[in-house]
Amino acid sequence: MQEGILEIFVDAGALICNSTCGPCFGGHMGLLAPGEKCVASINRNFQGRMGSPESEVFLGSPATVAASAVEGIIADPRNHL
Repeated sequence: MQEGILEIFVDAGALICNSTCGPCFGGHMGLLAPGEKCVASINRNFQGRMGSPESEVFLGSPATVAASAVEGIIADPRNHL
């Protein structure tokens, strides 16, 4: 927070929440609707895991998820070194 990183994420439209299992199965902060896409660092992925079976969930490392939150697209974290 002192470095201003959370503000960058919020300005990019990211949602910040406490540690929980909720986002993994779509039980916290909403579900993905048909056609929505998400990049997450969860440890599992299967159709309908985070909401609609017509949504897409891409798995990435925490660094990839963070870079993607900043850029608003799935991004390579090496571009942010």
